[in-house]
Amino acid sequence: MKRFGRRGLRIQVTVLFLIFCFSTSVFAIEADLIVYNGKIVTVNSESSVCRAMAIKDNRILRVGGNEEILQLKGGDTKVVNLNGKMVLPGFIDSHVHPCGACMTEFDHPIPQMDSIEDALNYIKMRASVLADGEWIVLQQVFITRLREQRYPTREELDKAAPKNPTVFRTGPDASLSSLAMKLSGIDRNFTVTDGGPGRIEKDSNTGEPTGILRSCNRYIKSSSSGAKPTERDQYERLLELFKDYNKVGITGICDGSSNASNLKRYQKMLAGGELSVRIAAQYYVDTIGPIEEVKESIRKVAQHPLYKGSPMLRIIGIKVFLDGGMLTGSAYMREPWGVSKIYAIDDPDYRGVLFIPKERLLPMVRTATESKLQFTAHTVGDGAVHTLLDVYEQVSKTMPIRELRPCITHSNFMSAEAVKKAAALGVIPLIQPAWLYLDTRTLTKHFGYDRLRYFQPLRSLFEADCIAAGGSDHMQKIGPVRSINPYDPFLGMWTTITRRAKWYQGRLHPEEALSRRQAIRFYTINCAKALFQDKYVGSLEEGKLADFIVVDTDLLTCPVDDIRNAKIISTYMDGRRVFEQ
Repeated sequence: MKRFGRRGLRIQVTVLFLIFCFSTSVFAIEADLIVYNGKIVTVNSESSVCRAMAIKDNRILRVGGNEEILQLKGGDTKVVNLNGKMVLPGFIDSHVHPCGACMTEFDHPIPQMDSIEDALNYIKMRASVLADGEWIVLQQVFITRLREQRYPTREELDKAAPKNPTVFRTGPDASLSSLAMKLSGIDRNFTVTDGGPGRIEKDSNTGEPTGILRSCNRYIKSSSSGAKPTERDQYERLLELFKDYNKVGITGICDGSSNASNLKRYQKMLAGGELSVRIAAQYYVDTIGPIEEVKESIRKVAQHPLYKGSPMLRIIGIKVFLDGGMLTGSAYMREPWGVSKIYAIDDPDYRGVLFIPKERLLPMVRTATESKLQFTAHTVGDGAVHTLLDVYEQVSKTMPIRELRPCITHSNFMSAEAVKKAAALGVIPLIQPAWLYLDTRTLTKHFGYDRLRYFQPLRSLFEADCIAAGGSDHMQKIGPVRSINPYDPFLGMWTTITRRAKWYQGRLHPEEALSRRQAIRFYTINCAKALFQDKYVGSLEEGKLADFIVVDTDLLTCPVDDIRNAKIISTYMDGRRVFEQ
């Protein structure tokens, strides 16, 4: 018995020693940063709200109560009293075009334009400083956002700049002056010959071109008349934009139409320690030409070194353009657009432009899936949305497409059937509330309220357990609200919650409004899932990378209109502060 007693004692001592060592090692962990006394919205599966959070190295060490987290304070720990302020995961924008957007005003400032007169005054100003014959190209001033809700006519462009070829370009469509048409070889006999999409509008009485081109920008022989930026200029402007993203709480983006030069610039920033947003890239692939060449281009994307990149920078998939735009009257619809003075449509059977027929789209999606690449397409009209969903469904019967998180970029016009099918297939719509905020006035005037029942149907998507991810489609200018399109997430969240719009009375189908918690998820964890980042970011949970923001407004309890005016106090990425108010 004595021997057994001694052996038992030795076991007890050993166990106590091991417990002591373990507990000592646990409590010896010292956080690098502690934020406490706040309202930390974790966006985890339970939507937990905590008081404090500890960061070690670049990761979240623990989230919990003040007393629990402050125990991790050491001699070198930085401690921040939040004084009740809200903390959220860093915002993620699932669709931007940063490299082009940041260079828009490199040569000269471009004013806000709300009317045809504003646009023509800008063109006159440019004509006054340019030599005769130099091109004037005004891009992305959408007719839906002008008070007159129409294109400037060829005659108006001729009068504003009679000696300069002038292009008023809005995405895939454009209005040209007479001189611009002449220099581009566009006349009454012009036809599209390269196998790509597009057509020119003609006067029904004379047969002469009106100056409006549909999806034919590639035929415009314009040249730049502005200052030529150096690589250093482009690099510094991009850094400026990324810092501005940080000011509104954005810590991650998806370059929605990337290319080799964009990726090289991002790699240089990453290598130099200057990259302040995480970047997922959808690589643009041209779909004109032999299908075998298109398929080979897709396969090459999967061979790029950044396809196996890091949480800071990687290629996730490919991007193509499936239809036109709703702002230009060329999105592909299930029902005809209808005759319209706004969009200069005189064909009652016109349904928009589908760039890629279904039978040609199918091998592209198959090739991307075989290459383990996410597939997405610029897809605006409900006709295009259904086309893409049908192809996804067909591919899913023989290939594991769900795990590659296929997307629909824009997905503005949907239907009850489209919502159900997207949810069943695991398709992720990448939706930009800026279109609702800026364009509802024109869309309701043209289509009527009822036909917009499933315009950005966010509540229906959430209720169907479909992951919808928020973004902006930022295309031009630096500035969260003055940009085209606004990239301020607070404005986007307010729009999804209220369904209210600029110059529009009332709310656009408020039954599709999100709750406040859903709106937060829309710009955080849902975007992380769309970009294959949810393992690392998108919520504030132990072990995830420490991307978070401190907000001056309690988005869950404040008056709803205060949401759009909320400001960022500080932004952290990888546990380091990249912005402070």
